[in-house]
Amino acid sequence: MLAPGSLDLGARMAILVLCAMSLDLLVGYCGLITLGHAAFFGAGAYAAGIFAVRASADPVAGLVVGGAAAALLGLLSGVVLLRSRRLTLIMLSLATVLIVQEAANRWGGVTGGADGLQGIAMSPLLGRFAFDLSGRVAYVYAATTLAFAFLMFRSLVDSRFGQSLVGIRENEARMHALGTPVGARLRTAFVISAALAGVAGALQAQVTEFVALNAVSVEFSGEILIMLILGGAGRRYGAFLGAPVYVFMQDYLAREDPANWYLWIGLMLLAIVFLAPGGLTAGVAAIARRIRGRRS
Repeated sequence: MLAPGSLDLGARMAILVLCAMSLDLLVGYCGLITLGHAAFFGAGAYAAGIFAVRASADPVAGLVVGGAAAALLGLLSGVVLLRSRRLTLIMLSLATVLIVQEAANRWGGVTGGADGLQGIAMSPLLGRFAFDLSGRVAYVYAATTLAFAFLMFRSLVDSRFGQSLVGIRENEARMHALGTPVGARLRTAFVISAALAGVAGALQAQVTEFVALNAVSVEFSGEILIMLILGGAGRRYGAFLGAPVYVFMQDYLAREDPANWYLWIGLMLLAIVFLAPGGLTAGVAAIARRIRGRRS
């Protein structure tokens, strides 16, 4: 039996895993490094929160609204962002998240501005299961949403579409020469990635019944990328390992050494990069292969 605090942490983990997994589609499979993913997470959070306050508090409808809002932002921003690569893409993605954050801050009458969006009160899930202080419904809801999202993600990356994304990552010029519609494939992946991040943001708004302005921040974008690098980009299960490790280390270090916990996170990241360049997932797989080799 999990304690209420564990259930809250479990819901938080599921949301962060979903967000990191959505970024993996861009970083791990398309080879697009971006520091603006929090823009889509925040767009989904604000859209779902505003929808709950002003229209309907139905959780499932809110997920759809959050994902759709983030997908729309991904569609519009992708027209500009996907014209660039590498450093230019990173800078433009940073500009995107800063613009969205400033818009959320200035549109305080709707978003709550610096005070955050408050007054969110969700209806019972499926009309039967009320969100309560124990966090049980929120945990099951977040975990179930993550499971469905992962099934979709796995089917996508295993499909011919997913294989074409890997081909674009490895050699974009060759894929052009083979007649692959590179631009259309990348735009589609960008929108799907944004939509998944928006669903994660919507979950965050519904589970916590609050949207803070830092949900749309460069810092949060960096944290998502760190989680993915820790777990291993393009490893399918990298987000499932990277996000929990980052959160546990963050909580532990912030409690034990609050003045220097960012330093320790940085050192941990450096160690992972040097000792397991493919992330923790690749490191665990390598250790497992060695153990099997010794036994055989």
